[in-house]
Amino acid sequence: MRFENQHVVVTGGTRGLGRAMSLSFLAEGAVVHATYRSDAASADGLREAAGEHAERLVTHAVDVTDAAAVEAFWGSFEDTPISVLVNNAGIRRDALLAMMKPEDWDAVLATNLTGGYQMSRFAVLNMMGQRYGRILFVTSPAGRQGFEGQGNYGASKAGQQGLMRSLCKEVAKRGITVNCVSPGFVATELLNDLPDDLVKQYKKDIPMKRFGKPEEIASAVMYLASKDAAYITGTTLEVSGGL
Repeated sequence: MRFENQHVVVTGGTRGLGRAMSLSFLAEGAVVHATYRSDAASADGLREAAGEHAERLVTHAVDVTDAAAVEAFWGSFEDTPISVLVNNAGIRRDALLAMMKPEDWDAVLATNLTGGYQMSRFAVLNMMGQRYGRILFVTSPAGRQGFEGQGNYGASKAGQQGLMRSLCKEVAKRGITVNCVSPGFVATELLNDLPDDLVKQYKKDIPMKRFGKPEEIASAVMYLASKDAAYITGTTLEVSGGL
């Protein structure tokens, strides 16, 4: 029960990777605040999956790109210390750069990068008072090596790592660590639109010859979010099957 009596925030916490993280934190005693943008059905599904732990699950409809909504969300924790923030909310809008619509570039950067900045800003203010906290960004190998048709996604993920490296230096003396977990290809709905031939090619390129499981990513997040990782900050942990 590594997170007993701790309050944990997971953005995009009701689907895919976020759902696996939320369930893992619940299983280890945390009070989990899982955010979602508009899919209320996924929030209901998470509550059902939580079973006996559902009493420690709180779901919040929050658009991380909306500064006012993020501020109001954190305002509700004025008297509640938050121990962990996982910046997991993310979207894809793939296209070759020359054909990419400006609105698709803006949407991906706003959700993946600016959303993480906005959530982390208020998390730091909350955590400073208790002189303890764990902030994580769920990034991607796309930020390091790039993939065709994902210029916006890769830029947002590289930006997350740059933000992490700067922020970790600002808050280290306050007992707050900041790290990234970088999943490779994981079998979630985020990849449902990939053509079958591309899926086969990606699996061929992965040394382990398979996509990861959400629970495997959640395990890495749980470690970096725990007290055991007190001396790890400014680091990106790759969980990609060797990609």
